[in-house]
Formats: sequence, C-alpha cells, structure tokens
Amino acid sequence: MVSVLRKGFWLFGITIVLLIIFLPGYTKLQELRDRNSDLEVKIGQLAKENSLLQKELERIKNDPVYQEKIAREKMGVVRKGEIPIKIIPE
Repeated sequence: MVSVLRKGFWLFGITIVLLIIFLPGYTKLQELRDRNSDLEVKIGQLAKENSLLQKELERIKNDPVYQEKIAREKMGVVRKGEIPIKIIPE
C-alpha cells in the first residue's frame, strides 16, 4: 500500500512539474493563434479596401466626367465664366 502511495505521489509530482513547464508555452501558443486569426480578418478587410481603391483609381484615370467631378468637389475648381458660391453654415 505504501508503494502504491509513493507511485501516486511521484506521478502527481511529475504531472505538476510537466504542467509548470508546458502550460506557459501552451497559453502563449493560444495567444498567438488568436492574434493570427485577428490579423487574417484584418488582412481580408484591407484587401477589400485595396480593391475598392484600385477601382476608384482606374475610374479617376479613365473617366473624364469623374475627374471633373472630383476636381470640382475636392479642389474647388470652376470652369471659365462660372461664379463659385460657398455656403457657410451659421
């Protein structure tokens, strides 16, 4: 009976030592997996955004009507003879 208790004690002790050794590494692995998942989601979002920006860039390069619209809205460009009017909110 004493040898069974000793074997149980040693088995318990070895289990505790192994947990102390490997548990921090396992938790770090889980953290890295979670971070990897988050980064993959972010990569997907950035890929979609990049695709939309590429389409807009192509439109700006090839569509003169869109170019004029952007020049008027963003840069305040007016045609010769037009009078620019700015509305200032109160």
